[in-house]
Amino acid sequence: MKKPLFFLTVLFSLIVQARAQQTPGKFTIEINYLLALPEGYAAGTAKKWPLVLFLHGSGESGNDLEKVKVHALPKLLEEGKKFPFIVVSPQSSGFGWDAEQLYRLLLDIKKKYRVDDDRVYLTGLSMGGFGTWSLAARHPETFAAIAPICGGGNPEEAWKMRYLPVWCFHGAKDNVVPITASQRMITALKPFRSEVKFTVYPEAGHDSWTETYNNDSLYTWLLSHSRHQFKPVTLSEKQLSSREGLYVSGKDTVVITAQNGGLMAKHGPHTTPLKAAAPDIFYWAEKLPMDVEFTKEGFVLRRDVEERFRKIK
Repeated sequence: MKKPLFFLTVLFSLIVQARAQQTPGKFTIEINYLLALPEGYAAGTAKKWPLVLFLHGSGESGNDLEKVKVHALPKLLEEGKKFPFIVVSPQSSGFGWDAEQLYRLLLDIKKKYRVDDDRVYLTGLSMGGFGTWSLAARHPETFAAIAPICGGGNPEEAWKMRYLPVWCFHGAKDNVVPITASQRMITALKPFRSEVKFTVYPEAGHDSWTETYNNDSLYTWLLSHSRHQFKPVTLSEKQLSSREGLYVSGKDTVVITAQNGGLMAKHGPHTTPLKAAAPDIFYWAEKLPMDVEFTKEGFVLRRDVEERFRKIK
């Protein structure tokens, strides 16, 4: 039996009304921060400046930016110290730091101010030390060097920071964050080609930041670094041809051939040119920590994840 016209009309009206109830909206996350521009910033419009992102500890969290000024760089700035770089000191509204929110904050700062992309540095204390390790592991391509203080991270992610200079600090008598939290990260980094420094204050407790930030050698060390960039080297035909072959990892296969003074990696329909940075290290993006490291058994492919390939012929 056919449905009455009145029933169909009402049904159509209900459907239209239901659809009309959907309206666009937007959720915005706000991050409050302190900003300090160096002397001379306003004098020109072309010069780009280094930037240091500072992450505070848990005691300074909340919605009052004055709390951020009680330690480290914000405190020194409040006392009149002048730095030759931009200082950005965000405030966490809760416990912990969200790496992706901090990354989006950095992108916004770069749009608004003249930031030298190759000289962006990251440091933090306690909760901010944990935040430093976390953000650096998530976006190692962003920073030129990092200085985590009395924090810790995930040692399994240390390989992502293999090209990132690290100067870590901790108090030997820290009873809030044990020194082993930093030691694990340093131990995990050392097998890689990393510049790693670890300063332990024998008599310091949790406050290992006051002495650290009062020492200008930290800032000299930070500013001595620029963002990692692979430097191409020339290898002999014999060195290149020794890398040729078929490599497998699970169901993935990669064919490596020597061409034009480098290597070509064929993976399915995709072919990627690889340049040499060392006899056993090849890369395909100068400023991104993505590389192929050859071993006796095959090679390790490091991008977002680490994947090992075995040479079968």
